[in-house]
Amino acid sequence: MLDVDQTLGRTFVEVSEVWVPKDGVLTWEGGDYGDLDAFREVSGKETFAKGEGLPGKAWAEGRPVVLKQFEGSYFKRTEAAHAAGLTAAVAIPVFAGDTLKAVLVTLCGDGDDRIGAIEVWSDTSGVLTLDDGYFGSAAHFEWVSRHTQFPRGQGMPGSVWSTSTPLLMRNLGSGYKFVRAESAGEAGLTTGLGMPVPVPGDRSYVLTLLSARGTPLARRFEIWDARKSVVGSQGGAILIDGVCSTEGPLGLESPQKRANLWQGVIGNVAGSGVPIAKRQEARLPGGHKSVVALPIHDADTITHVVAWYS
Repeated sequence: MLDVDQTLGRTFVEVSEVWVPKDGVLTWEGGDYGDLDAFREVSGKETFAKGEGLPGKAWAEGRPVVLKQFEGSYFKRTEAAHAAGLTAAVAIPVFAGDTLKAVLVTLCGDGDDRIGAIEVWSDTSGVLTLDDGYFGSAAHFEWVSRHTQFPRGQGMPGSVWSTSTPLLMRNLGSGYKFVRAESAGEAGLTTGLGMPVPVPGDRSYVLTLLSARGTPLARRFEIWDARKSVVGSQGGAILIDGVCSTEGPLGLESPQKRANLWQGVIGNVAGSGVPIAKRQEARLPGGHKSVVALPIHDADTITHVVAWYS
């Protein structure tokens, strides 16, 4: 059994939403807002021009953007966010080459019990350094992260950087491959998902999602391979790694689980190249009620889909 969260309490991420370009602005495509109906209603009426608000800033700057304080910032929905108990957000642009397909935004709450990490790493002088991140109350782990660098191939960020493929790591507090294992164990971090964030230009970005026991970022993580060399000319995706808090390791034995193109959440993301964030009452694995699925592009080709469920 893998060391992941076994509770059914609050998750580290409260809201996930997708914004897509249409007629020169970003429009609301959908999202998972849990029971935050008022914030969902405000969001559904919003649009963002390039450079406007958090989604527009990620679009204009062509990089993931972390915003840890809404008050006095460029965030457009501050009043509604505070009413919903939301205090920080991360915007992840999804590019196919130079073309923006969407912006995925995740929003988090605050509090002494909120432990987890959403990190953005970028290459500087041949190593990855922490561009920014949101860590909840994991202050010491944040300090360690800001003073850590990763060459290609080292640790989770460096491994993702060197292979340009997503990576799932377990038992962060005791795993010898996780460079920050000691501080991760002290913070209660257990499971990590790392993925490349392809953007225009020469700079590389890696996004890492680190989940803790008490406030898990999600309760199930999956990595799907969508490369034609793996799935064949018919397309789709094959599940290559995953972990679930209620089921333990996911069954990856032959025949491997397959998502057909344009069928289900994974198949639709593999077909469209646009992320999905949604809540539904049926047909999600393990009985989970919400899912975020994010495509990884190599130019105009989709290579992988990563998904997390709550």
